[in-house]
This record gives sequence, structure tokens and C-alpha cells, in this order.
Amino acid sequence: MNELAFLRDTVGPGPAGTAGSNAQHATPALAEADRLMTVCNSCRYCEGLCAVFPAMEMRRSFSDGDLNYLANLCHNCGACYYDCQFSPPHEFSVHVPATLAQVRTESYAQYVWPRAFAGVFARNGLFIAIALAVAVAGFIAGFVAWTDTGVLLGTHTGPGAFYKLMPHNTMVLIFGAAALFAVLAIGMGIRAFWRDIGEPDGALRDTGSVWQAMKDAGRLRHLGGSGAGCMNEGERASNRRRAYHHLTFYGFMLCFASTSTATLYHYLLGMQAPYPWYDLPVVLGTVGGIGLVIGPIGLLHEKWRRDPDLSEGTPFGMDVAFLLMLLLTSITGLALLVLRATPAMGLLLALHLGVVFALFVTMPYGKFVHGIYRLLALVRAARELKH
Repeated sequence: MNELAFLRDTVGPGPAGTAGSNAQHATPALAEADRLMTVCNSCRYCEGLCAVFPAMEMRRSFSDGDLNYLANLCHNCGACYYDCQFSPPHEFSVHVPATLAQVRTESYAQYVWPRAFAGVFARNGLFIAIALAVAVAGFIAGFVAWTDTGVLLGTHTGPGAFYKLMPHNTMVLIFGAAALFAVLAIGMGIRAFWRDIGEPDGALRDTGSVWQAMKDAGRLRHLGGSGAGCMNEGERASNRRRAYHHLTFYGFMLCFASTSTATLYHYLLGMQAPYPWYDLPVVLGTVGGIGLVIGPIGLLHEKWRRDPDLSEGTPFGMDVAFLLMLLLTSITGLALLVLRATPAMGLLLALHLGVVFALFVTMPYGKFVHGIYRLLALVRAARELKH
């Protein structure tokens, strides 16, 4: 009872209470996160669940940068919500997953570049839908306007078949520019996040911490609480979300490897796409594409089944829009692979290129960035444990 009284006096009875450090924060969500971290720092019952609580315990007070770091370190497995003795309807109303999800979402807008795009995170689903529609319509209109109808609806096979519909140099120029813009925008966001959480630029040269973070991210080590799995529909843990995340991530990486291999084929070996079904770019793309169908569908299914209490603070539209973009990229790519030797190839190529272009240009302004910031948060967590 003495501990409860101390906490009540220190942090207040609920979300309306003052932050534990009495610090001024930029947003109400950050102030609430400060209050919750103060409660959790006094309790420490959940310290073995994930990386967030050991990182929290290294601090007596929490700046905005610290809270953004902890929020992006959280994998939203939900274990602490069910384990916490102070979770709602307790008067302290400690809901760490929901609060950190809200802080995490706000951090995407805070670090975005250019700053003028900060507002797109508030209506992310609409933004991505418009970008997708404009990109697909633009590529189809371009194909129709600049390609003879007989060529557009004709059957083309063999090396260089795709480039009869769009010249290779034109394709490289368009997608190279989109990729460079995405890399620049994401790189500026990385710089802002890294500096805001108090880390010097040179810290990213700590290869040991970077390697540990990559291993943790590659295994999704923290998407399962203390190891039993992720909470979704209720208190029973499951590894389904981890499996679907793996399929999505490694499917994406295999598709990236496929594109990279095809680039090497073209410039180093002088071999033009499309390639035979047994060639490495096609094998990598096919396996990756299948992963990018099963993974996003599984994650969407899990999202609809998720306990509403665990979905609080999570931007539903942003999550769904990103998963649908990945799914459309894979489906159109696989359809193009299957039907590339038919008259449907021309329109399918335009459709696929439009979807991929929209994916590229919206990457810095959607859920894609959560993986980047989470990896950086894991690097800092590894450095803290190391030093």
C-alpha cells in the first residue's frame, strides 16, 4: 500500500496525471509515455519481456528523444498489457502498447523529410491510395500514348521483350530517380531520429552493436514477449504474427535480391530480361513474391482478429495501406511472370510498374519507416547493454 500511495502521489491516478518527471513534453502522448515509464520503472515486473524495459531501467527521467527511442524499440507484442497489474481498468491505467504506438506514429511525422510531408501520416491510407491511382493511371496512359496498339497488345517473347514497350534507359531513369528520392528522404529521417535520441553519428560505426541489432531484427527476437509468442486475440500467446512478419520481410528482401541480380545480369553479362523461369532472378522473385502474398494476407488477418485493446494507438489505415501495397506489388509481379508470353503482357507491365513506382515514392511516408527506426533503436539498445 505504501508503494501504491507513492506512485499515486508521483504520477497521478491515470492518463490525466502529470508526467513522472514533471517535464514539459511536445505532445500529450509523450507526456503520457513519461508517466507510464515512471510507473514501470518503479514496478519492473515486466523487465524480462522485451528490450524496452531494460532500456527504460537505465534512465531516471525521460526526454522526448528517450521516449521516441523506447517507442520505436517496442515491437507491440502486447505481453506487458496482460502481465501488468496496473493495466486498465486499474486507476493508474497503464497501457504501454497503446501509448508507445501513438508516440511511435507521431515520431514518423516528426522525423519526415521534407517537413511539408508530415501531414500525410494523419491520412496515410488516403495518401497512398491517391499515389497508387495516379502512378498506375500514369503508366497505363503513357504506354497507350507512346506505344503502338499492335505492340502494346502483341505477344513478345525472348530477351528484350519488355523493352519493346518501354525503353530500358527510360525505365532506369524513372525508377532510379524514384529510388534515389526514397533513399534521400529515408536517410534524412534516419539522421534526425539518431540525433534526437542522443546518439552521435559515429555510433553507427560500432559494428558489434549493428551486427547484434541486425540479428535481433532478422529473428524478430522481441516479437514474442519473453519467448512464448505474441498476444493477439487474447492472453494466449502465438507465433503467427512473427511467422507472417518473417514471410513479408524475407519475401521483400528476396524480391530486392531478384532486382539486384537482374541488374548485374544486364550490365555485367549483357543478358536482357525477361529471363527463363529457372534463372536466378526469376527464382528469387518467384519465391519472394509468394512470401509477399502469404505474409501480408496473414498479417491483415491477424490485424482484424487482434484484441481491440491492443489495437489502441495503432494507425489502422497506415498499416493496411502498406500491406496492401506489398500485396499488390507481388500479385502484379507474379501475374506478369505467368502471362508475359501473352497479349496481356503490355498492360500487366504498365500495371506492375505503376504499383512499384507508387511503392517507391511512398516508402518514406508510410509504415515502411517503422522497420528502419526500429533497427536503429535496436542498435542503441545493443550499445547501451554493451557499454
